[in-house]
Amino acid sequence: MPVVRIESPCINICEIDDVTGLCAGCARTIDEIAGWTSGSAEWRDAVMAALPGRVRDEREP
Repeated sequence: MPVVRIESPCINICEIDDVTGLCAGCARTIDEIAGWTSGSAEWRDAVMAALPGRVRDEREP
């Protein structure tokens, strides 16, 4: 059986911010990180689509 590679936003900077609950590296929540490999492709796509806005919101004062 061929191995299926699952795209991930992880950049190996894994630290959850206590205030936002988001990872400093990939901007996912701990639940999203934990469920990444078992979640559906549609769910992962939705999370990936939300990440740019999360990063932008995080950087705004």
